[in-house]
Amino acid sequence: MTNTLKESFTIQGVGLHSGVETQVSILPTRLGKGRYFVRTDVPGQPIIPASLGIVQEAMLSTELGEGEATVRTVEHLLAALVMSGVDEARIEIDGPEVPLLDGSAKIWMEAIASAGIESFNNHLIPEKQITEPIWHQEGDIFVAALPSPQMLFSYGVDYPYQPIGSQWYSWNPQIEEFKNAIAPARTFGFADQIEQLRGMGLIKGGSLENALVCDREKWLNPPLRFENEPVRHKLLDLIGDLSLLGKIPQAHYLAYKASHKLHTQLAQKIALLP
Repeated sequence: MTNTLKESFTIQGVGLHSGVETQVSILPTRLGKGRYFVRTDVPGQPIIPASLGIVQEAMLSTELGEGEATVRTVEHLLAALVMSGVDEARIEIDGPEVPLLDGSAKIWMEAIASAGIESFNNHLIPEKQITEPIWHQEGDIFVAALPSPQMLFSYGVDYPYQPIGSQWYSWNPQIEEFKNAIAPARTFGFADQIEQLRGMGLIKGGSLENALVCDREKWLNPPLRFENEPVRHKLLDLIGDLSLLGKIPQAHYLAYKASHKLHTQLAQKIALLP
């Protein structure tokens, strides 16, 4: 069986990096194309599949597409869709970047739940089998998928900022629901990097309303939703990037100090499995 939405819904907001306000409409579909974006503002309304084959290099987010037909910061929305069990969805967007909303996947999860999910008979989405450890490492930074009798996720971060420091978090979806444990965790940043990143054309839409920000000693916009909200958000990003596989294979996913680039490199290694 394959799952899609019962009803469509529309959400609008500002993109984190572009600062551009876009409108996203997510519609049910039964075409066998999986989850895919449609750039309604580009001539010909090109389709951008949510797949690994068209991942673009992008700092601090995941971007899909080719040429003018790209869409950026897709990870939070895609994580919400895959963890809600939505296999097929047509995602119409009238701009270059998915809205950041409150910096988490919480609003997407609530909208998907309100729209509802229905199953139908269609193609079977192939799911890779993790039978041997798969690693991708660069220095002390790594991501891995380990054979496991159940789905598990573990993530570690280490920042030279006292409010975060070193954090590890392990999540078992069979014990805690994604909507409660992971989806509400917001993106975060550092006050001393804002000017540099904006000079690079990034985080134009970032604010204290849609991202946690800290300096070396304290959070500038508390309270946090979780004591370890930053590492939970990194896990959210990992799930969004792994969703580009279609189905996330059962495994214990382990990451340390990783990035969107390493997340997708791990997914690409998994995709090569027979």
